[in-house]
Amino acid sequence: MDVDTRLLRYFAVVAEEGHLTRSAERLFISQPALTKQIKQLETLLGVTLFTRSRAGMALTDAGTALAATVPAVLDSWDSALRTAKGAASRADRVLRVGFVASGANELTQRIIADFVRRRPGWRVQLHQTPWDDPTAGLASGDADAALLRLPFPGEEALDVEVLITEDRWVALPAGHRLAGQEVIAFADLFDEPFVATPQASGWWREYWLASDERGGRPVTVGAVAHNPDEWLNAIANGDGVSLTPQATARFYQRPDVVYRPVSGVSPSRVGVAWPRTPVVPAAVRDFVRSCLELRPDVEGG
Repeated sequence: MDVDTRLLRYFAVVAEEGHLTRSAERLFISQPALTKQIKQLETLLGVTLFTRSRAGMALTDAGTALAATVPAVLDSWDSALRTAKGAASRADRVLRVGFVASGANELTQRIIADFVRRRPGWRVQLHQTPWDDPTAGLASGDADAALLRLPFPGEEALDVEVLITEDRWVALPAGHRLAGQEVIAFADLFDEPFVATPQASGWWREYWLASDERGGRPVTVGAVAHNPDEWLNAIANGDGVSLTPQATARFYQRPDVVYRPVSGVSPSRVGVAWPRTPVVPAAVRDFVRSCLELRPDVEGG
């Protein structure tokens, strides 16, 4: 019997959440569609996986047994997929580098140039991912290495080196009451609605809302953005404000959005990340070497 891995991924999320509505939101599909997929999996397996009630979705004994084994199955498949994709790209002398937002800022092009110098005949294929994938393609096997904002979910399973440390600023609508201040205290933003990344980005979303630096004050989410364009439009429209790296003020300038330094919140970091494997491909090692040799003094920012 063949089972689509997509059905197993849907099952794993519902098993974790115990609730169809939350699971559907996390998976970015409708609740009826998710219900249909779960029923399809139950039909294929010939067992009932969940007991449904107003309280949510409770795992049956069969569901509990499946939930205990599915993560390992998906991890093995993902590892095989990453290996195959990576081998194909290296055969074509292509290094796939994922990035989120502005990557490693102005350092990105210098890193690429240095890598190409080390490996004549190779090219770097840059791919920007939406914010619901903070690993920028590493988790799916679509990237051989990535330039990422730290910290991020899944970081513990990868090798990571810090390249840049920079302050977190705030992006505001140009007409915002605080836009005229040179420096804004983070406490002055506690009652503001914030533009957030999708829930699928996990605790990376909470980090950029600085949830653990609010002294217990709750966060009001005014809008959700999946990429820089959505994010900028939400801020310009007055849907919310947002913490952002200092470099954003250089890379994403708009007349209807202003950026200001924020006091009372920790800085952000940029790192290079790559899969943790027994043998790291030589091209990936060379890319990491280019990153490390060109990085500025991390302690100094």
